[in-house]
Amino acid sequence: MFSWLGKQGGGRERGGGGDVVQTVTGGLRDLYLRKLLPLEEHYRFHDFHSPALEEADFENKPMVLLVGQYSTGKTTFIRYLLEQDFPGMRIGPEPTTDSFIAVMYGDSEGSIPGNALVVDPKKPFRKLSRFGNAFLNRFMCSQLPNQVLKSISIIDSPGILSGEKQRISRGYDFCQVLQWFAERVDRIILLFDAHKLDISDEFSEAIKSFRGQDDKIRVVLNKADQVDTQQLMRVYGALMWSLGKVINTPEVLRVYIGSFWAHPLRNTENRRLFEAEAQDLFKDIQSLPQKAAVRKLNDLIKRARLAKVHAYIISYLKKEMPSVFGKENKKKELISRLPEIYIQLQREYHISAGDFPEVKKMQELLETCDFTKFHSLKPKLIEAVDNMLANKIASLMSLIRQEESNMPTEMVHGGAFDGTMAGPFGHGYGEGAKEGADEDEWVVAKDKPAYDEIFYTLSPINGKISGISAKKEMVTSKLPNSVLGKIWKLADCDGDGMLDDEEFALAKHLIKIKLDGYELPGTLPSHLVPPSHRKPLQTVE
Repeated sequence: MFSWLGKQGGGRERGGGGDVVQTVTGGLRDLYLRKLLPLEEHYRFHDFHSPALEEADFENKPMVLLVGQYSTGKTTFIRYLLEQDFPGMRIGPEPTTDSFIAVMYGDSEGSIPGNALVVDPKKPFRKLSRFGNAFLNRFMCSQLPNQVLKSISIIDSPGILSGEKQRISRGYDFCQVLQWFAERVDRIILLFDAHKLDISDEFSEAIKSFRGQDDKIRVVLNKADQVDTQQLMRVYGALMWSLGKVINTPEVLRVYIGSFWAHPLRNTENRRLFEAEAQDLFKDIQSLPQKAAVRKLNDLIKRARLAKVHAYIISYLKKEMPSVFGKENKKKELISRLPEIYIQLQREYHISAGDFPEVKKMQELLETCDFTKFHSLKPKLIEAVDNMLANKIASLMSLIRQEESNMPTEMVHGGAFDGTMAGPFGHGYGEGAKEGADEDEWVVAKDKPAYDEIFYTLSPINGKISGISAKKEMVTSKLPNSVLGKIWKLADCDGDGMLDDEEFALAKHLIKIKLDGYELPGTLPSHLVPPSHRKPLQTVE
């Protein structure tokens, strides 16, 4: 165990998956308290950017934040995952959810109002008290004993409307609250309705508040079964175009298409697509517990880089202030020159432009500050953070990787997640290479007469055709040689470089599987092995 974990490093030895996470979590908390927090406090980082982190911020389960306009299915999505109602749940076509609801695990079902929630040291919400009663009256925790919530917590947000009236009537800074959650959650899911793709002004501002958290964002195009394939293509294209105008990143966001509720599909022609997309989304959410330690580490690094930049900005402003006269005029001049100051600091300290806070927001915050009370640059504080980033973080990352390889895979279980794991309705069950797995008869046999007709036109010798003859037929599929080579390897069961009639039929079957859009198996499943190539079962006398 690394000595720098200290007494506050959790105190628990490595033993299982949970112990490892606790140990890493303790190390992160210790690093923050000893290395980063002194720098934040010295330069008033908490007044400008984000409140100080508390123990609950390091210990809490992975959280998923749902954001979207009204009636896009956010609450229904949670109901779909949990497969049960939760306290405070309201679903309807009109704007129903007017509060932030933290859906978390509890031994008994119940709800905790916002004012009581922010004084609970075991919950990671204490710093939300700064948004005042207008917000706290619209914030609650919904607890229930659900298996899914043993691994993750889900944050439901109010439905976003368009127009200035809605923004003013909230009584609190909606985007600031979203930004607070975005910095602490593991996944941000933006939900869109296939019939309602317009991104309102407030929704656009909400998405922009996730700046710097792009790696956490996923997009769900919900209610996709209500349009046909042609319309769905147009809707998807329109969504990507709209998102491109709001999220200024070169990377394309991952969009999951489907209908995430437990009702019959209205349009079933895209059923396979919806199943594959749901499976991918579930895998993404299920991986969150295993990646929780890495996410906390990543967020701490981002926070440390921002804190360093903030220290350089504040100390520069302090250095430029006159000691006696003209302080107010100089302050105004420095605020207006902030973009130039950013460029100067970038060059002087070799800092990336992406590490700097937004200029306009920083200018607004500086308006109310007394620059003379700022502190000058203290190299020791900067050096401590540099040492943390260069050495301690690297050691902790190494520990995480080492322990992840030894610990059991942590996955989200329960609710809708269990419906995707086993049984005949698991994704791909009975399709592609898995077709015929439950049948006694060889699945290729039903098409073998047609394959035999082709086989005998290829002039077999002693019941087999050569690789050259097989190639002439197989290339007519127009599949690339890399795929055909894999099919040949799977079909040539005895490895003699020739194909008999059953092996040829198998090759044709595998070609059909690939042409139908399914993946080929890595190794030949037992149910696809031709009957004449199967080893006889040994009987015990």
